[in-house]
Amino acid sequence: RKIEGSGGLSCFDGRPGAQLPPFDFESTEANLKEKWGSGKLSKYDVMSYAMYPAVFDEFMERQEEYGKLSYLDTRTFLTGMKVGQELTVELEKGKHLVLKLISVGEPTPDGIVNIQFELNGQPRSAHVKDKRAAVKETARLKALKGVTGSIGAAMPGVVLETKVKKGDKVKKGDPLVLMSAMKMETLLTSPCDGVVKQVVVTAGDQLDGGDLCVEIDETL
Repeated sequence: RKIEGSGGLSCFDGRPGAQLPPFDFESTEANLKEKWGSGKLSKYDVMSYAMYPAVFDEFMERQEEYGKLSYLDTRTFLTGMKVGQELTVELEKGKHLVLKLISVGEPTPDGIVNIQFELNGQPRSAHVKDKRAAVKETARLKALKGVTGSIGAAMPGVVLETKVKKGDKVKKGDPLVLMSAMKMETLLTSPCDGVVKQVVVTAGDQLDGGDLCVEIDETL
């Protein structure tokens, strides 16, 4: 129906979601199980993916890298341990780990910190990247203006996924890089037919507008 005094603008009645096409939960669940493993997902995970696909994938990637962090109490998760602190983690009923932080070293020029700790009384060490360390970043290459096969980021954002690799044949319109920009997903597509010469970004990279992402050798 038309909105009075709006110059011809129209609106709809009822719930906005009622006009969306039905969501294929069964197909989505099957795809997620294939990607992450059937034993790692619940019906709530499928719902989370349906509403926030990029956020859910990021969560699963972090869980794949670090494991489940729900074993930690909230304060330890948010602020970390202090030197000398001892922490008991219950993995399951009757199964506990006792952690004690011994020392935290100074960052290396690359921002790597050596962590000394005890696990059930046994000395252990780990090397951790300190993102707060002042590490000189290498300047990123920029896409060449006027060169069709030099594809850059359209705007500042974070790389979520690379869709191609060096040597892949692509056609005009094929997906190359999935980015998150301004809280929305943006897909960089191939502007031409050709072969991928190089992919210079990886998931998690923070890009500025114009930063080079992919180079393609054009097919004549």
